[in-house]
Amino acid sequence: MQTELDRVVAALRDFYAQEAFLFDEDLGERAITHRFAVHLERRFPGWTVDCDYDRLGERTLRLPHGTIVSTDDHLGKSIYPDVVVHRREIPDNLLSVEIRKATNHTPIAHEQQKLRALTDPHVWFAYWIGVLLVLASRNVATSEVYVGGALDRPLSAWFAERLRDAGLGG
Repeated sequence: MQTELDRVVAALRDFYAQEAFLFDEDLGERAITHRFAVHLERRFPGWTVDCDYDRLGERTLRLPHGTIVSTDDHLGKSIYPDVVVHRREIPDNLLSVEIRKATNHTPIAHEQQKLRALTDPHVWFAYWIGVLLVLASRNVATSEVYVGGALDRPLSAWFAERLRDAGLGG
């Protein structure tokens, strides 16, 4: 997992070096998410990187019944991860990333619950790793790593240290 997270750090380093305009002009989270995905894709050769991707093969990603995570679709059942690293044709879901701007003051619980659900090994589409990134204009304000349907505190601390070592930690 550390190898994959090191790739995320490298993508963030490239992102911040090349995408200051997004923060300078106060663009929305979807624009930021897309540009981050472009940089992430370069770090994961052989994988597909998508934004708001709600499928696994022909199946739609749907949350288990009883979850508290709301969704954007009209039925309130599909789930749309911000950025995923996966293989579209086969059930091979590596990484799911949720991105927020540091200026977003709504509660972060939605993204945290979403990553718990996306990495839950009991759901058929589980991602191996989930990462929450709260992006400030020049660095990562907050980060968390989810594995097995839960926040992984030791891995989160390791990842935060790697971000600080790269000059990206808040």
